[in-house]
Amino acid sequence: MGQNPQSITGQGVTRRQFRYFDIVMAAFVAILLLSNVIGAGKVAVVDVPVLGLWAFGAGILFFPVSYVIGDILTEVYGYAHARRCIWVGFAALIFMAFMATVVVALPPADNWGGQDAYEQVFGQVPRIVMASIIAFWAGEFVNSYVLARMKVWTQGRYLWTRTIGSTVVGQGVDSALFYPIAFLGAAGWTTDLVITVALTQWGLKTAWEVLLTPVTYKVVGFLKAREGVDVFDTDTDFSPFARSDRGDA
Repeated sequence: MGQNPQSITGQGVTRRQFRYFDIVMAAFVAILLLSNVIGAGKVAVVDVPVLGLWAFGAGILFFPVSYVIGDILTEVYGYAHARRCIWVGFAALIFMAFMATVVVALPPADNWGGQDAYEQVFGQVPRIVMASIIAFWAGEFVNSYVLARMKVWTQGRYLWTRTIGSTVVGQGVDSALFYPIAFLGAAGWTTDLVITVALTQWGLKTAWEVLLTPVTYKVVGFLKAREGVDVFDTDTDFSPFARSDRGDA
């Protein structure tokens, strides 16, 4: 059974145990990894009325969901818990990149004919991998910080303003870092093209957040009722490198 959530500070929640936090963190990391592995390797095309055929990176369908879950983590559990999830996701991305590099580099057996396809899917250019990891880390921390601060400013009202507002800023940082680091100066990538693609992806990812706002409301309401808390980061250390005094860590 649910209960009315109790307003609590960021420091007051550090030693509290939750029923659903680990599940939400697992979903966050899973979507992050899968969107980078499955989505990033494919360019899809759809027939848009009036505009005609439109090509896009398939990862855009699911990567923004990690920001939605990041919003939910910060809104329900506070910045310190979201920080923990971001670091877990960061470590998972690094391990995934390392594992992909090692596995792709292993000499294939003579009777195995999938090496070319394997390299195409998993052998991403190191520069792109580095750009993805850096952009994720910075974008997610900015997203969580903005949402936590806006929650205090709005006194917990107008959830949609902070979920959308934090995504505008967080995804803006993500796109502003990823595309220049990954593609600026690369063959076929002019400065104008990098800027155009970055702005387009920023707009599309933000639009996803807007469309998923009703879902965010439902999940946030469910988790707050079940966990019994409503966290306000009035006394939180917002450094990405701060350590949380967690009793259940």
